[in-house]
Order: sequence, then C-alpha cells, then structure tokens
Amino acid sequence: MALVKLTIDGLPVEVEAGTTILRAAEKLGIHIPTLCYLEDIHEFGACRVCVVEVEGARTLQAACVTPVREGMVVRTNTPAVRRARMTTVELILSDHHTECPTCVRNLNCELQSLAESMGIRENRFAGARTVNPVDSSSAAIVRDPNKCILCRRCVSICEKVQGVKAIGPVGRGFETVIGPAFGDQLGDTVCVNCGQCILVCPTGALYERDSTEEVWAALADPDRHVVFQTAPATRVALGETYGLPPGSIVTGKMVAAIRRLGADTVFDTDFAADLTIMEEGHELIQRLTKGGTLPMITSCSPGWIKFIEHFYPDLLPNLSTCKSPQQMFGAVIKTYYAEKVGLDPAKIYHVSVMPCTAKKFECKRPEMRDSGLVDVDAALTTRELGRMLKEAGIVFDELPEEPYDDPLGESTGAAVIFGATGGVMEAALRTAYEVVTKKTLPRVEFEAVRGLEGVKEASVDLDGTEVRVAVAHGLANAKKVLDKVRAGEGDWHFIEIMACPGGCIGGGGQPIPTNLEVRQKRIEGIYTADERMTIRKSHENPSIIALYKEFLGEPLGHKSHELLHTTYTPRGSYLPRREKAAD
Repeated sequence: MALVKLTIDGLPVEVEAGTTILRAAEKLGIHIPTLCYLEDIHEFGACRVCVVEVEGARTLQAACVTPVREGMVVRTNTPAVRRARMTTVELILSDHHTECPTCVRNLNCELQSLAESMGIRENRFAGARTVNPVDSSSAAIVRDPNKCILCRRCVSICEKVQGVKAIGPVGRGFETVIGPAFGDQLGDTVCVNCGQCILVCPTGALYERDSTEEVWAALADPDRHVVFQTAPATRVALGETYGLPPGSIVTGKMVAAIRRLGADTVFDTDFAADLTIMEEGHELIQRLTKGGTLPMITSCSPGWIKFIEHFYPDLLPNLSTCKSPQQMFGAVIKTYYAEKVGLDPAKIYHVSVMPCTAKKFECKRPEMRDSGLVDVDAALTTRELGRMLKEAGIVFDELPEEPYDDPLGESTGAAVIFGATGGVMEAALRTAYEVVTKKTLPRVEFEAVRGLEGVKEASVDLDGTEVRVAVAHGLANAKKVLDKVRAGEGDWHFIEIMACPGGCIGGGGQPIPTNLEVRQKRIEGIYTADERMTIRKSHENPSIIALYKEFLGEPLGHKSHELLHTTYTPRGSYLPRREKAAD
C-alpha cells in the first residue's frame, strides 16, 4: 500500500494512504480527544470534539474521519481548535443533566473527563434542559435519555456488532432521543440485554439495573443464609475496579472480599460450569450416537438465548437443553446444598456475581424455579460488586487470598475457560474426547477454537469419528453461522455461541472500558488460570463425581433433567406499535 507523508504539529510522519488524521497523530504520540468515535464500529464525525486545523481547508476538520493526503499540514492545538472543542463540550453540557456526584458513571465518564481536561468551570450556555422519562422497563438495562449526548455509539454497537437493532434515533432536531422505535419501552423490544450498549456509552445514559440494595438487605437479615457464586470471567476483571491491570487474577481476594461483605458461603460458578460440561457433553454424545437435532448449539449465554428466541425460533430444537452454569448452580444450591447442610431452602438467598447484564433477565425467567423457589435471587454485575466493596470500605489490595467454600467450591481448568470465547467448546471437547474414546487426551488445549476471530471452525477426531465444530462470539457473527445452519450449510455437529465479543470476559457487566486490548488481556488471564489448575477436565472434578453419586445419579438422568435442563420460548421478531395495532 502506498505511503503518505504529512506534518502534524510540525512533526513529520509517514502512514498508509487512507489513514485518518486521528490515527496518524497517534503514531506521533499526539492525543486528539474524541467522544463519538469507536474504531471500526462508529466512525461518524458527529460530535466534532476531534476537530483540527488543516492548512488550506476552509473549516476545521474532524480528525476521526478525515483521511491524510500527501503533504498535508495539520495543527491540533491552535487557539481556534481549542475554542471550538471547548464550545462543543459546553453546548453538550448545556442540555446534559449534570448530576455527576450521584451518577453511576461518576469519575468514569468521558464527558466529565473532557470537561475537566479542557478546564471548563462554568457553562456559558446554561438554560432550559430537555426532560425525558427514564426507561426502567427492562429487567437488565436502564435508559436515561437525560444523560444521552446523541453520540449514537450504542446504536452502532447494537446494529453492527450485535445485529439486534433494538434502538436508534427517534424524533428530529432538539427533540431527538436514542431509544426504541415509536417511543416504545426497551423491555418490550428485541433487546437481548447483552449490555454492549452500556460498555460503549460515554456517559450515564445507559447502565445496569441495580440490585445492590436488595443484596445489602439480604446480608443484613439474620434469618437469611446468603450464598454467593462468582463467574469465571469476574476473577480477571474485578481488579480493574480497584485500578489493577486488566487480566489480573484476583480470585482469592475476591472470595475474601465477599466474605467481608457478610456472605455466609462463597462458591465458584466454575463448579457449575463443570456440571454443565457433564450434562452438555453427554447430550452431544447422545445426539451424535443415538440421533438428535444437529448441530447442537450451546445454551449458557442468556443474551444469545433471547436472541435466538426472537430471530431464529425455528432453530430452538438445535439448542442444548442445558441451563447456564448460573442457573444450574441455583437449582443445586436450593436442593442438594440445602439438604447437605440442613438448611430450609426458603431461607437461602442466592446471589450470583456475573460479567453479564443478561443474567439479570435470565434469573427472572419463569422457567428458572426448578428447585421449587426462585433458583437465583439476584444477579450482580462485576461493576456492582466493585461498588459494594468500595461502599463497605474494603481495601482490596490488603486482603489475603482465601479459598472458596466446600462442597461446591472445587472446579477445574475446563470451567475457568468458560469465560473466554471458545472456552465452552474446548471444555466440552476435553470431556467428550475422553468419554467417547476412553483414552487420555495427549494435550488438553484445543488451540483451533481460541482467539478473537469472529467465527472459528475446527475438526476433532473422536477415535475415528470426525466432529466438526464452530465458535462464534458477538451476535452479528452468530447470524452468519445460523444463516448457514438454516440453509443446510456448514455441516457442523457442535456450535458454541456467546452473545458478547470475546465471550464473557467482554460481558456487558464488566468494568469500563472494555475494548479489544482489554478483552485480550482478560483472555490471557483466563488461560493462565486454567494452566495453574491441578485438574483441567470437568469429568475429573471430585466434587462433581460426588454430586452425581450422592444426588443426581448420572448425566442426563431423571433428576438432572428435572433440575439442570430447561425449555425455551419462541418470541418472534419485534413488531412496532403501529403494526401491533393493525393486527
């Protein structure tokens, strides 16, 4: 590709043709502020915060969308540029409900940071502000239009990365809001609750539905026995809420911190991930050997489940009937665990800590009461747990490393990798291979299903039987796979789909920012945690073996079907209100 020479702030630089001014400046270590920009996802130039002077141009140019040209002379820090940027931010603030101290994004808000970096201490354009109702109809996500700056990042992520298109610009001019069509509520749309919109929102216009108050109430109730479970991906992300590098493995400190909140018991969702592999792996083997709908598709991502219920209900028979690890654990906690320790299940308050906002929706599904009670009472995001720890005054760095409680705290490396895209597939293959072949895997790593490529394919030899698999993460990538399945193409036996880019490590409930670099570091942390485990295959977990021996009987047996498997709900596509009225 041809190279282009230009000058930025008096410094020469050479970049590939087509590179934007923004990227060329980065090569020189020059920072140009942005607000609406998301690389490769939302490059729109709408906010005008990134404007620069280009010699010969009649007006200031948006650096994020203006390509370089040979001999271009750019200035990024002139008085005119600084005035324009400051005016833009002031105008945004003039219609922004500046409730910073009480906002969920306080001290982690891009608009707040921009105003601080520009030295804005007063608003020259103060006046009447638009007032819109807060939409709290969703079980997982709250939408506050009063803090929306119309950057449209959420619109792009929902459409381009997730392929859902649940929200968009509604109205015109000063009346424009970002939300569902025709003023409908978010909870009445095809929104899958994945929370990717929250991760890219620069302000507090989108955030998770807060469950901390009800959890605090349970912790303070002497008649409640509070059980926590923590998901695989939380251990490589929670540290970020305390300023640790992404990917830092903080498992032991997280357990200690939760105990100091007042939890009676702290278990590892990885135990239930091992349990999921036992059920799902045997389900796959059964479909391969005795007949069943193929390809079988994983079912542990609740955002993905709601997506297929809306957009591909004809493929619901392809789903594994296994519940997610969160919900399997819920049923086990209020049956096996309650019985084992002599507790009244009705007095158990079960809290999950998840990287996922969609888990909030999942635990409220009417199907998730197979214990006879609500299996999981509350789902907290990683961010919510971080806020609770800070509210409790817990100094995270000074905590000792503490182990999970018995008997449901024991897990394997196969369970840990559930947190990364391809991890469920790899964990299932580790078990399926040894169950089918009765041989020991020469190497437990299945490299072909790892990595951040949108769709990955591989073939595994199960002692002469070829099993063809696929892995997709991000729902737009899932669409590519499902369209092939619908068309009778692909020829796969087993497919893993995760709603969020990168898998659970990139879940909508994870610390902000969550970008490509952060996802990669969290994935590295996940695989490091796997390598450190003594046992790395789910079927070798002694506590899982004991659970089947003492309580469940066998994988796919009557009791496990009763507690660990579920059904799905065809929801159909979203019909705008005017079409509903016509019906």
